[in-house]
Amino acid sequence: MGFETTAPTPQPTTVCVTGAGGFIGSWLIMRLLERGYIVRATVRDPGNMEKVKHLIELPNANANLTLWKADMNIQGSYDEAVHGCEGVFHMATPMDFESHDPENEVIKPTVDGMLSIIRSCAKAKTVKKLIFTNSAGTLNVEEQQKPVYDETNWSDLDFIYSKKMTGWMYFVSKILAEKEAMQAAKESNINFISIIPPLVVGPFIMPTLPPSLITALSPITAHYSIIKQGQFVHVDDLCEAHIVLFEHPTAQGRYICSSDDATIYDLANMIREEWPEYHIPTEFEGIDKDIPVVHFSSEKLKATGFSFKYTLEDMYRGAIETCRAKGLLPHSTQIHTYSDDKTKPNGQGRKLIPTLQENHSKIITNGDEENNLLPNSKGKQGEVGSTCLVLVFLWDIHPRQVYRHQKSTALLVGAQIKLLEKGVPVAVHTADGGVQNAELVDVEVVQSGV
Repeated sequence: MGFETTAPTPQPTTVCVTGAGGFIGSWLIMRLLERGYIVRATVRDPGNMEKVKHLIELPNANANLTLWKADMNIQGSYDEAVHGCEGVFHMATPMDFESHDPENEVIKPTVDGMLSIIRSCAKAKTVKKLIFTNSAGTLNVEEQQKPVYDETNWSDLDFIYSKKMTGWMYFVSKILAEKEAMQAAKESNINFISIIPPLVVGPFIMPTLPPSLITALSPITAHYSIIKQGQFVHVDDLCEAHIVLFEHPTAQGRYICSSDDATIYDLANMIREEWPEYHIPTEFEGIDKDIPVVHFSSEKLKATGFSFKYTLEDMYRGAIETCRAKGLLPHSTQIHTYSDDKTKPNGQGRKLIPTLQENHSKIITNGDEENNLLPNSKGKQGEVGSTCLVLVFLWDIHPRQVYRHQKSTALLVGAQIKLLEKGVPVAVHTADGGVQNAELVDVEVVQSGV
């Protein structure tokens, strides 16, 4: 008499995701949980419900998701979270473009944090792959652009240091972190994979506006000089690529993950056709209609069997619909009439003089809470500064106003300022969910609405 035997049920794979609360990290966790992975998500403060609520409410989170406290600036901080994991998806990175000490506040923490992660992986002795979410800033930042870039290309560090363009410290930090990680991972016998995405666009589950969408939606927010030409990928395609490369038996090294190229004119035409209510212009001063498009080749990624599912239109539809649902973007805007929407050579935006809308302008002075103009305006770094010019326009639905600090490349969505004409409260936050620069002095409007 024979006995039937059944193969033991395979145990689910345990992985760690750093930077779990962010745009890409939270979406990746959602997809990993859907596939039955056990996920250890690292965040700076697991007890901060405002920043982790969107994670613990994900399907299957109760059974398969745990939150772990970790900080890139603390050596050994990831040891416990990584222990017992087969894979680590490293997404955490400092993004303080306004740092007064970028070497010590952005570059060094990024490199040291990467090396700390690798040491934690080596100590665990269970980690087979470390997947690093990189940046296209490691690929094509150089004086003369090539028509096509692949994984053999690297940005020019000397050029970056000499020009110090907006975000230069982020590019440097990613380049140095990747190069250091390649060597350290090899010495620790860890398979290191670097995924290089361009501008990531699409829906999101985090509560605040992802920084990449500030850039992607700049044609709608009337800041036309941000994207002259660019490369794009849907957040879901990017996260799928992470999982494919983790599961692929022979994947190693660098992989570009980019599906679309477009100029500002391509984006404008698409948005005008799909969302005419945003009244995107047809002409952009100083930008050639025949501007050459730079292509990022994803052929190496496709050779693994991966295929992109989403179009550029899909990316923008997901981003716009999510922003509307969260009240981060108006449902329509008036025709943009600004003629002063240019940037100076150093990247700082010029003042937008309210010649046409001066009747809707207000001067808000420091401490003027008597009329409830600046409620709850005190930030961690101090009080709101002296005087700021605020142009108030009205949006019919989901009223929000977009401001930019004079010295900041980040947009501020609102600022807890009441829309004076309607008395509608406007919740204000920065891309990372806090007041990025508490001195809101000389802010400028970069978006008007109906």
